[in-house]
Amino acid sequence: MRLFAVGISHRTAPVELRECVDFARRGVEAALAALADRKLTREAVVLSTCNRAEIYGAAESDAAAEACSRFISEYNGVAWDALAPHVVIYRGPEAADHLFRVAAGLDSLVVGEPQILGQVKEAFATASGLKSTGALTHRLFTTAFSVGKRVRHETGLGEGAVSVSYAAISLAKKIFGKLDGLNVLILGAGEMAKLTATHLQRQGVKQLTIASRTLETAERLASRLNGRAVPWTSIGHALAAADIVVTATGAREPVLTRAGVEEAMRPRRSRPLFLIDIAVPRDVDPEAGLLDQVFLYNIDDLQTIVGENMARRTSEVDRADVIVRTEVDRFRTWMQSQEVVPTVVALRQRFEAIRLAELQRLEPRLASMPPEARARVDEITHLLVEKLLLTPTEQLKAAEDQAQAVAYSEALTRLFNLTAPKRNSGDS
Repeated sequence: MRLFAVGISHRTAPVELRECVDFARRGVEAALAALADRKLTREAVVLSTCNRAEIYGAAESDAAAEACSRFISEYNGVAWDALAPHVVIYRGPEAADHLFRVAAGLDSLVVGEPQILGQVKEAFATASGLKSTGALTHRLFTTAFSVGKRVRHETGLGEGAVSVSYAAISLAKKIFGKLDGLNVLILGAGEMAKLTATHLQRQGVKQLTIASRTLETAERLASRLNGRAVPWTSIGHALAAADIVVTATGAREPVLTRAGVEEAMRPRRSRPLFLIDIAVPRDVDPEAGLLDQVFLYNIDDLQTIVGENMARRTSEVDRADVIVRTEVDRFRTWMQSQEVVPTVVALRQRFEAIRLAELQRLEPRLASMPPEARARVDEITHLLVEKLLLTPTEQLKAAEDQAQAVAYSEALTRLFNLTAPKRNSGDS
């Protein structure tokens, strides 16, 4: 079986193209069903996130990887000429190395981000539920889960926020603990505000409220985030009900004054208010941060946190790389053993059949021998076969890579006219 991974990611393709090949739009289940209908692979897992669209597969032919590349294009209605320059194919151990790095957070846009491991697990669970996986992809993904877990437990790669939005959420968690059940108010509709709001939504917040000077803009963003939009004139009421406020309006003067925040705090009965001001110029009067139970952070505060955490994570990348390389070597060894085991078994069966046939042919001459002598002949011929097979067996198992293992197996199969033992339907 040939293992491969094929697809695009934030490293190879712009967001405009990634949006066009998002398997999640029609459902990963539908993509797997379409793959099965075309019989492009024997095993397949589709991983679809905002930063990548990839197929991990196992097939009898190396050509399956290219066929799956074309499938990504055709299934999503994207011209092949537009997609081809951005598609990357990984084969054999390279595919394992890539998935292990993905699961460990080493290939993420934000290195070490924790969500990707859960997304990899979900992708495998979906494929497994549809019975599109097998022994090879099962071993590949379960090992990837182990790699991701090891990296998180044995290194500090996942510690600390390394984006402004993650830093904001980390600070919010320090203040509130869990964020589920909280109300979030977004002032403005800038990209950073959208990203921070998206991450907050994933934390299970109770309500997202969007306010912008243009109500239509607020309504569009609210629709994307399953939130609600309010007129700009209703900021005071929304502020009084909010637990977390993200501001990014682009206004030249503060939109939240100390007096306005103080007014909003009166009915809250000491309930804390977390203000994330990521606008330049600032949207929140710095004096508002001096109020009791008001926690105000601006873009510089968050970027300082990001810089410190980024330096800390960089020092952990090498340790994570060692874990990945170790697990890739183990997986490579296992994969090579899967390639050669059927050949080893078939070779032994062939030699044993010849040995037994020769003993059967010599039966008239052996008939007069005492039982002890006949047993000795059987033992000697068996040991002779074992010694003859020792070197080729060791050479098969010591193949440097999958290609060499396959070449050795094919040569022995041809030379000795072997018939490999039948595999179970779930085997690789």
